[in-house]
Amino acid sequence: MHAITLAVRPPFRLDLTANVLRRLSTNVVDTFDGTTYRRLLGPSADPAILALEQIAPDRVRATLDGDAAVPADLPALVARMFGTAVDLTSFTTAAIGVPWLAPIVRGALGVKPPRYPSVWEACVNAIVYQQVSIHAAGAILRRVIERYAVPVAIDGARLFAFPSAQTIVDADAEELRGLGLSVNKVVSVRAVARAILEGTIDEQRLATFSTVELMAELATHRGIGPWTAAVVALRGFGRLDLFPMNDSGVARSVRDLSGAADVDVPALLEQLGEQRGMLYYHLLLGRLAARGDVELAATGRGS
Repeated sequence: MHAITLAVRPPFRLDLTANVLRRLSTNVVDTFDGTTYRRLLGPSADPAILALEQIAPDRVRATLDGDAAVPADLPALVARMFGTAVDLTSFTTAAIGVPWLAPIVRGALGVKPPRYPSVWEACVNAIVYQQVSIHAAGAILRRVIERYAVPVAIDGARLFAFPSAQTIVDADAEELRGLGLSVNKVVSVRAVARAILEGTIDEQRLATFSTVELMAELATHRGIGPWTAAVVALRGFGRLDLFPMNDSGVARSVRDLSGAADVDVPALLEQLGEQRGMLYYHLLLGRLAARGDVELAATGRGS
């Protein structure tokens, strides 16, 4: 087992960041028990176990048990997945100037922009979540994961490694449909899987692109339109300078959380500036808090 203590840029709240990463409490890949975040990494047959705990306002303890990654990769992996080095002063300053958004931002102080550990995982999530409710998409993706990954029991919970691109290429198309994916989504996910395996979608190469170039390149692939490309760029590449538009869930969240039916979202995004993508995560936290799934700080002070 490899263990390391890492510095994070305060304010930081692991609980909020982990919940934004996982979206729903039913997520069986990314798990959080209120104290420790855990997930499996690497091949489903022989995964490593990543665990992360916050031990101080500016410190986390990360452990990696297994051979799926070498110890030298651990700091970079944590920084990537939990945005621990990201300075969000620009967003926070701008967002507090929006009356309806300010209480959410103050209560969520310490949330960082998470990223999936691979562009493959980002693409699959974005495609599965197209044009369906967050709960419906979460249920479909969970069925796919549970079908193609071997569970590992940890502290009474079952964890699943995210299925590899090769696993989805080899999967039976009719079986994938039976798990809830539409015909178009089956074709799209398998096309992306092949592009990943063939190197057409290469994360290192794409990471050098500007956000505009990245969006255009992603959109050349089957099943990736403007909204999906934006979600992949945000959740897979950490591009905070964009916001996924034309999303019915976003529109509903803005309406419900603001209490207004006529919020000018483009003007709001302009006001939020180059870190406008953080609005996506704060809207998600606002919805989760309204359901009692997360607890925002009453004072706006991060833990």
